[in-house]
Amino acid sequence: MPSPATAAVNTLSLTFILASLTAFAPLSTDMYLASFSSLAETFATDEGRIQLSLSVFFFGLSVGQLIYGPLVDRFGRKPPLIAGLAIFTLASAAIVVVPTVEGFIALRLCQALGGCAGMVVSRAIVSDLFDERGSARFLSQMVLVQGMAPIVAPLLGGYILAVAPWEAIFAILTLFGIGCLVATLRGLPETLPPERRQATGVRGVARAFGAVLANRAFMASALSGAFAAACIFAFITGSPYVYMQLHGVSQQHYGWLFGLNAGGMIVASQINRLLLRWFSTRGVMVGALAFNVTMGVVLVAVAATAPLPLLIALLMLCLSAGPLIGANSTAIAMSHVATHRGTASSVLGVMQFAVASLASAAVGLLHNGTVYPMVGIILAGGVFASLAYLMGRRA
Repeated sequence: MPSPATAAVNTLSLTFILASLTAFAPLSTDMYLASFSSLAETFATDEGRIQLSLSVFFFGLSVGQLIYGPLVDRFGRKPPLIAGLAIFTLASAAIVVVPTVEGFIALRLCQALGGCAGMVVSRAIVSDLFDERGSARFLSQMVLVQGMAPIVAPLLGGYILAVAPWEAIFAILTLFGIGCLVATLRGLPETLPPERRQATGVRGVARAFGAVLANRAFMASALSGAFAAACIFAFITGSPYVYMQLHGVSQQHYGWLFGLNAGGMIVASQINRLLLRWFSTRGVMVGALAFNVTMGVVLVAVAATAPLPLLIALLMLCLSAGPLIGANSTAIAMSHVATHRGTASSVLGVMQFAVASLASAAVGLLHNGTVYPMVGIILAGGVFASLAYLMGRRA
C-alpha cells in the first residue's frame, strides 16, 4: 500500500525515472563490451588494459554506494542524486575526447561513482513512499523498464559500432545522463523532509552504519536477496561456456537465449505483483525460495544429461524466482529500518555486488569442463538465500 506521501506522486512517471536511474550499470557496461578491440587500437594498448576499465567500473559502483548512503540521509534524496548524475554525465562526455588509456580508465571510475547514486536513491525513495507490500509491488513494476537494459544494451552497442566509432557509445551515455538529470530535476519528488534528515558528522555516519549492520532482521533479508542475485550472476558467468562449448550454440543464438532468460525474469516480476494482491511479502518470499531450491536440485540432478531445450527450460524456471526474491527481500529489509534508509540502501547494494562477484568468481575457479560449476553455484545460492531468510525470521 502507498503511504500518504504518494498522494501527489505520479507513480507511472516515478516508475520510469527510478528504473532509468538503476539502469546506469548495464548500459555503461554492456554497451561498450563489443568495442574492446577498437578501444585497444585507439589507445595503442592491449585488451587487458581495456578490461581493467570494466573492473574499475564495478569497484566504483560498490565504493560509491557506501559514499552516497549517508549523504542522502543528511542532505535529502535529490541533491546527492543530482550531483551524481552530473558527475556521470561530465565523465561520459570527457571519455569521448580522452587522449590516453589511463585517462579512459580514470573516467570510467568517475562514471561509476556518479551513476551509482541512482541505485542508492531509488531504493530509499521507494522505502520512503510505500509500505512493505507496496514497495515489493513497485520494485517489481520497475523491472518492466529496468529489465530491458541488459537486453537492449548489448544489441544497441553492436548496432552503434556497425555505423559509428566507439566514441558514439559514450556520447549516447552522455545524452542518457542529461535526460536523467532533467527528469530528476523536473519530475522526481523529494521524499525526505528536512525534519527527518540526519545531521551527523563522521562519528554519526559510523554509528549509522553500525546500527544497520547490527540489525539482524535487515541483514538477513539483505543477504537472502544477495544470494538470490548470486544465482543470476552464476548463470551470466557460466552460460557462455555451457551453451556455446558444451551444446554448440552459436554466438548469435546465445544472445537470443540470454535475452530469453532476461525476458522470463521480467515476466516473473509481474507475476510477483499479482501474487502480492493476495499474499504477504513474506508468503511470496517463502514460496519463491522453496521453488528456487526445488528447481535447483532438479537442475543439478539432470543438467549433465539433459538436452539443450530441457536445460534452457529448467534454468528459466530456476532463475525466474530471482525477481520475486529480490523485490520482496529488499522490501522486507528496508521495512526493518526506520531511519538511515539511505545508509541501509547502500549496504544492501554493496552486499549484492560482493556476494554476486564471489559467485561469479567461484564459477570460474571451479571450471572443470562440465555444467556442474554453474548449476552447483546456482543451487548453493538458493540454499544460502533460504538459510539467510530463516535467520531473519528468527530475528
